[in-house]
Amino acid sequence: MMDGHLDPIIVRDEPDRPQPRLDRNAGNGMSVSVGRIREGIRYMVMGHNTIRGAAGASMLNAELMHKKVYF
Repeated sequence: MMDGHLDPIIVRDEPDRPQPRLDRNAGNGMSVSVGRIREGIRYMVMGHNTIRGAAGASMLNAELMHKKVYF
């Protein structure tokens, strides 16, 4: 957790992670789990498409605009 907020990227060290059943709701669905990192450019990434997608991005944009006093 950074600054009281959820981490946007979670790096998993376990050899069998990320797994959809176990990691899809990481960070309440707003975090992306990365694991199985190998030499070169080989890794596995997983995020919750519905929450992290357009709906989640809209909420993040609204929160940012509210914090910056745009409305």
